[in-house]
Amino acid sequence: MPAPNIDAALKNLASTGDTEKLTRILQTHIDDSAYFHWDQLRHRTPPQKWTHEDWWLSIKFRRRQQRRTVRLRDKSGSNFSYVLTDKILEACEEISSRASGQVAAAERVLTTQGRDKYIVKSLVEEAITSSQLEGASTSRRVAKELLETGRDPSDKSETMIFNNYVAMQYIKETAQDELTPERVLHLHKMLADGTLDDPEDAGRLETPDHTRVSVWDQDLQVHVPPPAEELPQRLQELCDFANGTSQAGRYLPPVVRSIIVHFMLGYDHYFIDGNGRTARALFYWSMLHEGYWLSEYVTISRILRKAPSKYAVSYLYTEDDEGDLTYFIHHQLDVFLRAMNDLDAYLSAKSQELKSVRAALQSEGLNLNHRQIDTLEWLAREESHSITVQSYAKKYRIGDQTARNDLNEMTQLGHVIAVKIGRANHWRANPNLQKTLGL
Repeated sequence: MPAPNIDAALKNLASTGDTEKLTRILQTHIDDSAYFHWDQLRHRTPPQKWTHEDWWLSIKFRRRQQRRTVRLRDKSGSNFSYVLTDKILEACEEISSRASGQVAAAERVLTTQGRDKYIVKSLVEEAITSSQLEGASTSRRVAKELLETGRDPSDKSETMIFNNYVAMQYIKETAQDELTPERVLHLHKMLADGTLDDPEDAGRLETPDHTRVSVWDQDLQVHVPPPAEELPQRLQELCDFANGTSQAGRYLPPVVRSIIVHFMLGYDHYFIDGNGRTARALFYWSMLHEGYWLSEYVTISRILRKAPSKYAVSYLYTEDDEGDLTYFIHHQLDVFLRAMNDLDAYLSAKSQELKSVRAALQSEGLNLNHRQIDTLEWLAREESHSITVQSYAKKYRIGDQTARNDLNEMTQLGHVIAVKIGRANHWRANPNLQKTLGL
């Protein structure tokens, strides 16, 4: 539900001559910590026997006093703005502490090798869920097999996922570089290659010759992006903003900057398709560029995919309410913190799993030799670890047949499973290793 016109409401109230009511509405402190949009506020009971319109007028008056503009424009040419709420301050402080510091990973869950492996796992997860968020229908199992084996994609859905994985690797490698329109176009080309009706649209801004992309909810047009003629200039302004070269005056928290970059890619709709994937990829670039290295480990698209309507509504609330980015910022801060909590839960579970496996392997009565015990502990540390007959034989300086016997014995016991990659068997820890060890 669109919000009432505040300027018109103020004018109408002033015209009544009821200065006492006007003063009360404008000066009474109202709790705005929830930062409701009109569409949410109209379903709640207003304070002090006010009307909903009075309540909204009081809230909006204070938001206007507190808002901070950014040098990015909506379709009318007005600057977007946001309010630096307590929620934003608290969330930014928490993210800065957790995402730019050190991970307290007990039992060295993130070893030097393990960190790289987990980053790959996160890239795979983000590639899959970001593509699924925009229509890719491949299952996670098939998508993981595609990315792990390196085979060629077989359809559009697999191509979207493969492209997203490659693009996320590119983001990681170029995070310290300045953002330019050329880099954005190159990123989109990587993401959209082989997925569009016209291959020439990959890495190309929409032009006035295109039928401009808009956003629909069934038969309702909910967003019309700026004219295509403005896109080159708007993209340059966005790059300047992302690089921190266009913001003078008030301090802008780096996390908020990254979230606004995410928003603007979706709002401006630069491309015929793939705007959402590009937006989320550039959010990761911005977070890494600002020094939040832990962003490599988190997967925001998995959380967005669980509640896509909230993601969309946060865009709509901003556009409907005078370009107030606070709605979108609040939503994305919640998403990122949840993603970080998912990482913490993984580390905690992985640490406990390693402790249990290590204790079981060191217990008496386990009919395994020292090579097998050492290998199982290493394989259990990271699910992507694998070993071949040749690498096992080389590691323990034994013959291939002895290595094969060790691995086959562990396979028969159910501790490891053999996966065919190319012509060779690769042994990995059974996902149910704790159960096979009797835990």
